Amino acid sequence: MSRHCWLRPAVAATVAIAAFSATTLASGAPTPRHVHSSKLIATLAGTWSGQYSGAFSGTFTLHWTQTGSALHGTIALSNPKGTYGVTGSVQGGAISFGAVGAGATYTGSVSGKSMSGSYESPKGGGSWSATEG
Repeated sequence: MSRHCWLRPAVAATVAIAAFSATTLASGAPTPRHVHSSKLIATLAGTWSGQYSGAFSGTFTLHWTQTGSALHGTIALSNPKGTYGVTGSVQGGAISFGAVGAGATYTGSVSGKSMSGSYESPKGGGSWSATEG
């Protein structure tokens, strides 16, 4: 019997795992688009449209870019009318961001292609919601 007989089962197991992994990846099994499973970070890059009510009411469009959990982009508000820079973060299903030029901060939750929460501004707060697309 060879000195390396104990290696055969280990090599066979490694080959079986590699073959299974390759088959699973090649099968095109769907992966979640909006959650980065390794860090549980929602993927929000793109355009989101929504509405808000409370101290201010209107509609908005968010254009996000994302690096890890960091968000950067612009928000176009209907009231007060204008386009403002926004920065924020997402962790799991929680989101927070601010529009410095508008003096507003937003917090909320993300689920799939929708998000919602509350906002605060120097003149009061309210609620907001948005969908991707």
